[in-house]
Amino acid sequence: MGAEYKVIFGPRSRSDLKDLVGFIRRASGAPEVAERFGMGLVRKALSLSAFPERGRIVPELGVPEVREIIFRSYRIVYRIVSGQVQILRFWHAARGAPEINVDEFID
Repeated sequence: MGAEYKVIFGPRSRSDLKDLVGFIRRASGAPEVAERFGMGLVRKALSLSAFPERGRIVPELGVPEVREIIFRSYRIVYRIVSGQVQILRFWHAARGAPEINVDEFID
């Protein structure tokens, strides 16, 4: 079995998650539905610790280390770097090309 990658959520992905859970909570009037959806996104992102290369290269970018997997109508955009999976965005597919800043992880 291969090595596990450490999954790290970047600032924009955390903000995306907070915003989308808040939107679902307001739209549905059901906080438990919003929380369950948010946790589903997080679980899917965490699953990248094993075999992160399974995601496709983000077609709009064409950068091999920036990939995505899909959870329902959301694109989970991430970058594979030095044994880490850096979650960049949770991006609704209807919004078109994701806005990406790969420099948010540079200290």
